Formats: sequence, structure tokens, C-alpha cells
Amino acid sequence: MKSWLYDASLWGYWQGIRMAAPFNEKANLFREGRRNWKAGFQQLLKKNKEPLAWFHCASLGEFEQGRPLIEAFKKEYPNYKVLLTFFSPSGYEIRKNYKEADIVMYLPLDTQKNAEFFVKIAKPKIVFFIKYEFWHHFIEEVWKRDIPLFSVASIFREKQHFFKKNNLKNKDKEDFSIKMLERFTHFFVQNESSKKLLESINIKKVSITGDTRFDRVANIVAQRKELPILEYFIGQKKLLVVGSSWQEDIEIIAPAFKKIIQNNIDYGIKLTIASHQIGENDLQKIEKAFDFLTVKRYSKVNLKNKQNIQDLQKIDLLLIDNIGLLSSIYSYGDVAYIGGAFGKGLHNILEAATFGMPIIFGNKNYHKFQEAIDLLEKKGAFSVSNQNELEEILKMVFVDKNRREKINEITRKYVIQNTGATTQIMDFCKKIL
Repeated sequence: MKSWLYDASLWGYWQGIRMAAPFNEKANLFREGRRNWKAGFQQLLKKNKEPLAWFHCASLGEFEQGRPLIEAFKKEYPNYKVLLTFFSPSGYEIRKNYKEADIVMYLPLDTQKNAEFFVKIAKPKIVFFIKYEFWHHFIEEVWKRDIPLFSVASIFREKQHFFKKNNLKNKDKEDFSIKMLERFTHFFVQNESSKKLLESINIKKVSITGDTRFDRVANIVAQRKELPILEYFIGQKKLLVVGSSWQEDIEIIAPAFKKIIQNNIDYGIKLTIASHQIGENDLQKIEKAFDFLTVKRYSKVNLKNKQNIQDLQKIDLLLIDNIGLLSSIYSYGDVAYIGGAFGKGLHNILEAATFGMPIIFGNKNYHKFQEAIDLLEKKGAFSVSNQNELEEILKMVFVDKNRREKINEITRKYVIQNTGATTQIMDFCKKIL
């Protein structure tokens, strides 16, 4: 790609956002969040005399990868201010009050003027771009000022434009795809294949540190919440936790459970579902799909007397209708089904894995997630394409206790063995700062 083509496509993208904003909430947030950003940004940093570290994440998923590093950095360098930027509203709107960051804002559109103004005012001493983020003008401005720039938890694939043959043959001054990567001080990548791809284009400032999310989820065990409702609900039975489900997931889970019941198969299973979307319409769709079970919403449960507890024990499906409990719910689970793989992409499976349990997900969009690939290879996770395959997996993991316990050990060990990325990155930073 040429620089003029990059700028033209970015301009076209912005015009599309502006036109969509009146009709699309996300587009409107994207536009409004960047309105008059220069004045506000300049005012925030006008009297700042402390050194500043800049962390940039595309969205919420990348934030979860960057979070362990932000918190470790803040602990090691308490005199630094932390500037956290997001590209997407789905990241910013949820984490705009994140207490470990001194300033949280949208990343301005990547024009030369915006980038020059932003970096000039911020004066960062060190910069971290998380995973997939590569913005030409911001990278160029950071590089011009000789500011250390790191790519964290990055992962590369052959199909990315950096590794296309035409880029390698025409590596001239106008082709900046590879030059963007050359501007980075160092890459902390997730796997060996990413390192080899970078080395194939003569970028050798690379370390394999893994995924910083492992450090984040490893702390979840110690931070889990006690949930008495779950304890009474489960009783002496086993629990299947469905996390971050979408409609496509429900469409195979519901009929699989219905067939199990129709065949008079008693695996001693109870079910809890934490949908990715918890609007009233979404919850009603789930309730309708499982109308053959006794369903109760979490918010409607009251443990004030024994009768309520007894009633809860008769419930088959506990529907989670609030946010923030899923990671703790996994600690009560015996098996986890993680949603998203039949749609835009698989959701976080590491939160479930850290508690040690078999993990099930759809067989389509999981290939961008190294942990999913790894656990499939290790037989700690299973992908399914339809309700029949799901029935077979449920039968295997719930009936065969010895098999389930072996799988539990696989997933638990996998998380433990992959922690430590944050420490490695921080050790590298200490040599520079």
C-alpha cells in the first residue's frame, strides 16, 4: 500500500462514519468521542510535568491483554502518568473510568497533523501498542522523536499485508507497510510462527513472550467472588457454564439439551447461561429456546428464607442477567461452553481454563486465537459444528469422570505454564527506562 492510498482510505472511512453516525449508535460514539479532542487533550496535559507512558488498545479484548502490563508498569513506575487510548467505542465506553490510567480517551484519526499534535503534546517517554494496532502516522511521529515503541502480545499471519509478495519485491520509499514495522523498538510476540514471519522480512528485534492475558486470568482465581446463589443452585449436581453466548450458540445448545431430556438421559447437569447481550429481548429469546426447562433469572433469586433456597434447587437453568460475574461463575463450573465462534469470533476461553475444566466452542471462527488452537491440540478443548456433536462431547465429559479430570489438569496446567509475559516485558523496559 502507498502512503497516499492509506490516507485516502482513512478519509473515506471517516466520511462513512460521519454519514452513519445519525443512524448507528457505535458510529455516533466513534464520531462524538473525537469531537474537539485537541482542546480537551491540550488542557489535560497543559501543566503536566511528570513522565508519561502511552498504552494504545483497539478495543476491549486488547485492553484485557494490555491491562496486566499497565498495572505492572504503574506499580514499578508510580511517578509516571498513564495515557490509555482506544480506537473502538466498545473498549472506551466500558473502560473510560479505568482507575489505573490517568487519562483515557479515543485515539484521534490517524492523520499526519493529528499524530504530530498528539505526540507533541503528550511527550510520551515510552509507548505500547497492543496486539494488532499499526497506525502509520502515529508510529512515524513516535519514531521521529526517538521514543521507545513496543508491540505487545502481537501475533502475525502469512495473509497479513506485511508479508505479501508485492510488498517484499517493491520495498521502496513509498511502500510503508514494512517500514511501519521497522519503526518499532521491539516486538513481544505470542508464538514462534510470528517471530519467523517478522524475521522473514528482516525484522529481528523480536522476543516470544506469549500472551499477557494469561497473567490477567491467573489472578482471577485469587480474586473470585463467592456466589451463594450458585452454590445452592448446583447442589450435588454438575454445572455446564455457557459464557458469552450468541443466538447461534443457543441454537445448538438448546436442542442438544432437549434431546438429552427426551431420551431420559440423566447426566446430573445443571445449566447457567451468561449471554453476551443481556437486553430484555435477548433474555426472552433464551427463555423461549429453553422453554422445556425450569428457568430463573439471577436477579430474581432471593435467599432470605429456606423456601427460596429449596425452590432454587429445583431450577434447571439459571440465566445470568447482569454483568461482571462470569469469571467467578466459571469457578463453580465443571464444563464450559464459550460462545462467539459461530459469529464474529470466539470469546475469551482463558477465564474458564484457569479454573481447570473441559472447554467447548463452535468450529468456525476460533483460528485467530492461539489458546484455542493449543487447547484443541492438547485435547483440553473441543470444537463442535452442530447439536449432535455437542451431545457427544457432553456425554463424554460428564459421564466419564476420569476423562474429565484429565482434561481439567490439561487446561489448568496450560494457563500456569504460559504465565510470565508481563514480567519479561517489564524486565526489558527496565533496561530502557
